[in-house]
Amino acid sequence: MTVAYQVGGVSQTDVTASDTFVVDRKINLTVAEDGNATTSVVPNEQDAYTTFLVTNVSNDIIDIRLSASQLAGGAATHGGTDTINVSNVQIYVDTDASGDFDVAFDTLVTFLDEMAADETRRVFIVGDIGAGATNGDVAGVTLTGTAREGNNGTTGAEGAAITATTGGDTAAEDTVFADSDGVYDGIASDDDDYTVAAASLTALKSSTVVSANYPIVGATDYYAIPGATVEYCIAVTNAAGGADATNVAISDPLPANTTFVGSSIVIGGTATIDDNGTPGNPADDVLTGCDNSTGVAGGSFGAGTVSATIGTVSAGTTEIITFRATID
Repeated sequence: MTVAYQVGGVSQTDVTASDTFVVDRKINLTVAEDGNATTSVVPNEQDAYTTFLVTNVSNDIIDIRLSASQLAGGAATHGGTDTINVSNVQIYVDTDASGDFDVAFDTLVTFLDEMAADETRRVFIVGDIGAGATNGDVAGVTLTGTAREGNNGTTGAEGAAITATTGGDTAAEDTVFADSDGVYDGIASDDDDYTVAAASLTALKSSTVVSANYPIVGATDYYAIPGATVEYCIAVTNAAGGADATNVAISDPLPANTTFVGSSIVIGGTATIDDNGTPGNPADDVLTGCDNSTGVAGGSFGAGTVSATIGTVSAGTTEIITFRATID
């Protein structure tokens, strides 16, 4: 600092002064879910992942220890109640910066090494969804980061715990925790969750006598007697609110004492289902009618079994196949 002045219009010798101080070390980090939505998964999905961004908000290089935990019931971050846990939980860093987890390119970690000031790294919590998970199940997860000492550019080893300077401002470099949550400990966390979107299939089958080789005098309906033709209908329903069921295939052994009618398999059409007064309870549903007029020929018959591939049964829809056999 310099002070210049005059006396009687004559410049005088400048007066100078100086002061120095040491910039203290601020320790802070943030952990934030990347996005604001649940991660949709299906039963038995392997390596399902949620994504977080971890940022060193300190003014120094630090390591950040990572840990993943799971909720034990209660409200999940994105709605619903935590009902299941994922298995084989691991933490990876997005090494290839793709934004998507790939075990071939990303790195399994327990800490983030030598994080520069204001640096952000993307981190994945990765786990497996149980085969028994059902539609709407939720698994809540939490990623926690803890600030650790950096190693001055030396990589490969997690630094020691950071200790804040006690007693107040000193002449040396002080270490100060500056957590934004007001709990000054150099620890930050955030939550995310998985929500299971599963297909929920039910199948119904009906049979109708559609013709006979000879009539019965006075009868208004066909009877299930030898020589009569029976049309079978199989209806597959996927409950609303779940996931689409794909690659849906049907196999149905032909009943004994019947003969398959060649080229009679039709895929597609509409079904009439009576819920017997209890909507949402497929256990007592009855298939009362099938219309295959909009269907297409397909499927196959071999080794006494009718086989057909429906393909996709979208959530909230029903698909049918029909075929015919004669009574021996």
